[in-house]
Amino acid sequence: MRRVLQGAKTFFRTGDMVLLILCLVATAFGCLIISSATYTMGFLRYVIIQLVAAGMGVVLYAIISSIDVEFFSEHRYYMVLFNMFLLLLLIPFGTDNGSGNKSWLNIPLMPVDIQPAEICKITYILVMASVMASHQNQISSIPSVFHMVFHLGLLAGVNMVLSGDLGVSLIFVFIFIGMAFAGGVSIVWFLLAGGSIAVASPIIWQFLDPYQQKRILVLFDPSLDPLGVNERYHTTLSLRSLTGGGFTGQGLYQGTRTQTEGALFAQHTDFIFSAIGEELGFFGCLFVIILLSLIVARCIWVGTHSQDYVRRLVCFGAASALIFQILSNIGMCIGITPVIGLTLPFISYGGSSILSLYAMMGLVSGVHARPNPPSHERYIRPPYNALKIR
Repeated sequence: MRRVLQGAKTFFRTGDMVLLILCLVATAFGCLIISSATYTMGFLRYVIIQLVAAGMGVVLYAIISSIDVEFFSEHRYYMVLFNMFLLLLLIPFGTDNGSGNKSWLNIPLMPVDIQPAEICKITYILVMASVMASHQNQISSIPSVFHMVFHLGLLAGVNMVLSGDLGVSLIFVFIFIGMAFAGGVSIVWFLLAGGSIAVASPIIWQFLDPYQQKRILVLFDPSLDPLGVNERYHTTLSLRSLTGGGFTGQGLYQGTRTQTEGALFAQHTDFIFSAIGEELGFFGCLFVIILLSLIVARCIWVGTHSQDYVRRLVCFGAASALIFQILSNIGMCIGITPVIGLTLPFISYGGSSILSLYAMMGLVSGVHARPNPPSHERYIRPPYNALKIR
């Protein structure tokens, strides 16, 4: 008991309380919106699950914040094995959970379904940081880049094959891009990657399912489903709800489509931003964007104030995951990005999502508590230029 109390005191003294408060405010606001969006579906169940998950998330935030990032970095092989084990569970226990993708685990005796990719994105950030640190002095060399790409291909590929969830797989790609850029990988590699994707696009296109192709085509071809009854159906309803609230909204529990069951698809998860626009208007949406931007900015601020390579990469990896998810969800609601089923961080309903988000933020808090490793415990690798001179 004494150790627990001592640990709690240390956490409140050194942990990132600013980041935690921002996350709690976003979660509280999300619970309020969820209660309104699920009012016709029996809102109490959804709100209780979200609150319980948030409470567990705060505990997880504190626990992970108390563990040195270096500890995770030194055990990356175990994390790779853990990721593979978690994803392979989709074979016997995978379910689509109404999403169309077999990306959820429905394990007997478990009270809720779990989305393994949500957990894997946290461990992937740690694995990526560890791999990049092992090549820090030659980060743009061919072996270094291929090593990083291997881990990305392994995780995103296995997830895509077993779940068919392209949206979550793209999160791994964006984390990779953000961390590679922050880690100093040469811009030449980004140009080569962009050119390779452009050349391979016709081939990749053939492997996409017809519904995935149509979700992309509707963004560029106005003649495709002009009445909004097929491919544009969800986006059309989303835009009508989003713009139906004007500047101040129709009021909580008063949204025309939000309070009509079935009128707005997934109004408490994927399209919760549209529900906010309808009930709280432009100012409600602006509040959410500012709040989530502050969380991202805090992650970047903590990273830039650490001189340690691994710690800095972990913070930028967390920020990259948040940025991609926020832009994808809001873009999906306003019709400028494909509908890929990504939730709005801290706002949308989802126990696994909330737990994984608080765990990821716990990593950032840990960097805030220990921005640099103790000099007497860690070997400091000399810069590459110094090695060349010798």
